[in-house]
Amino acid sequence: MRRWLLIGIPYLWLLALFLVPFLIVLKISLSDVALARPPYLPQLDLSAGWEGIKTFFAGLDFDNFVFLTTDDLYWRAYISSVQIAGLATLFTLLVGYPIAYGMAMAPDHWRPTLMLLVILPFWTSFLIRVYSWMGILSSEGLLNQFLLWIGLIDQPLTILNTNVAVYIGIVYTYLPFMILPIYATLEKMDGALLEAAEDLGCSRLTAFWLITIPLSKQGIIAGCFLVFIPTIGEFVIPSLLGGSGTLMIGKILWEEFFNNRDWPVASAVAVVLLLILIVPIILFQRNEQKQREREG
Repeated sequence: MRRWLLIGIPYLWLLALFLVPFLIVLKISLSDVALARPPYLPQLDLSAGWEGIKTFFAGLDFDNFVFLTTDDLYWRAYISSVQIAGLATLFTLLVGYPIAYGMAMAPDHWRPTLMLLVILPFWTSFLIRVYSWMGILSSEGLLNQFLLWIGLIDQPLTILNTNVAVYIGIVYTYLPFMILPIYATLEKMDGALLEAAEDLGCSRLTAFWLITIPLSKQGIIAGCFLVFIPTIGEFVIPSLLGGSGTLMIGKILWEEFFNNRDWPVASAVAVVLLLILIVPIILFQRNEQKQREREG
């Protein structure tokens, strides 16, 4: 009995926090917009009994999903979100891997301090950190002032309200999620393998490419998933740092929910986004399962 209880609690938690909210959003996506509270129809009337249940299901339709296929704004937003999330994940990997490698190669007494420095930004509000980048990247911001002071540029650069600012904000915000899993993998690596490779004639660069990179593959995959999955639905960073040309599905969701008050279409957009994210989530879970099986 105790065993089934321990197994059932995580599933109950998943049911309450994932499946039930998803079913609610799915139901709204199959509804029609209405000038009411809540702003959609049909609504389930249990007092009418079986007839009320039949009327409720008869009123559901897929018109909102059909509408998404007729308006190219949504598909362009999906494609743009995947592109921005993919490039941002790549940039985060290029920045995060050297940092994680340096932490893993540092002396043991320095590693806790370096770990603290990586997670230190989490002690500050996410919104405040994004707002600070607005001051840094603006035309009169610290970055342009510094570049003008050293004579590298003659006039301020336009960085804020561009995709470049979005990439900078995403890389900065999600960098710890890339560093930590890679560091956890590199820390377990046996340094004797590199010494053996060098004894067999490999240069340090060749040994790094043939030994270190393959052994850290699991950390790279985990870090990429941890960055890509939340980035694709990011709303705050594109809204504050991006311009009108920055098209991401998170901004579309906000506009549909709060500006247009079209909850059914917004829910349909969210359901499609969730279906897109299911693929990397399943791949991530399989990767974690394979890793646990190897360690077991």
